[in-house]
Amino acid sequence: MSYNLLKGKKGIIFGALDENSIAWKTAERVKEEGGEFVLTNAPIALRMGTLKELAEKTGSEIIPADATKIEDLENLVEKSMEILGGKIDFVLHAIGMSVNVRKGNHYTEQNYDFTNKGWDISAVSFHKTMQVLYKKEAMNEWGSIVALSYMAAQRVFPDYNDMADNKAFLESIARSFGYFFGKDHKVRVNTISQSPTPTTAGQGVKGFDGFIAYADKMSPLGNATALECADYTVSLFSDLTKKVTLQNLFHDGGFSNMGVSQEVMESFIKGQEEK
Repeated sequence: MSYNLLKGKKGIIFGALDENSIAWKTAERVKEEGGEFVLTNAPIALRMGTLKELAEKTGSEIIPADATKIEDLENLVEKSMEILGGKIDFVLHAIGMSVNVRKGNHYTEQNYDFTNKGWDISAVSFHKTMQVLYKKEAMNEWGSIVALSYMAAQRVFPDYNDMADNKAFLESIARSFGYFFGKDHKVRVNTISQSPTPTTAGQGVKGFDGFIAYADKMSPLGNATALECADYTVSLFSDLTKKVTLQNLFHDGGFSNMGVSQEVMESFIKGQEEK
């Protein structure tokens, strides 16, 4: 159902790798709500993914950009404003990667070159993106910048590895840069801490299937889907949330406030009885 919440609004969406990704679902929902945008991802991700299909479906243009490189981001912002015909109203940062996870390195046995690479892609790229937007005064007043996070930024999930550190840093950047963006340009900056979601990136985490099943049993409302996260993101891009900023917003069916659920407790008791 469309309410034209984003009619006339223009933005940039990072990270739509394929149809399972939250960024892809968000792009579709933004289009349904009347928004326009450019799509971007790193050149290597563009070769791996199917972004052209999304661009054709939504009538959007693609601007390749490595979000760790300032010159790429400057080109992205300048070309986006040319294509969209003015300043930006919303930005979604939905990129993250751990080379240590991909290579199977345990958290206590990290390759620090890999650590630095993942840190740059997953967190520092968010600062770089906002720095370019800020210095170029590219955002309209009451614009909205959103990055995707996960609760491992606050609590221990052993197999999430150094991505947990990356997400903690990401959330800190959102608060710190969000202060200056709000004070100087009236721009909102928030992060969404989403349920574990079966995206291409998420499924790279060891034990993901068990992890997602556990979270679903723990959450009173069950896990939030990628499409539901897209809906939530649209609300943050809209004028309905003009005074929401510097927040890490949990979108996880209640998981983040649970100690234990009856369903999980019953499963544990059953397992003990079967021993």
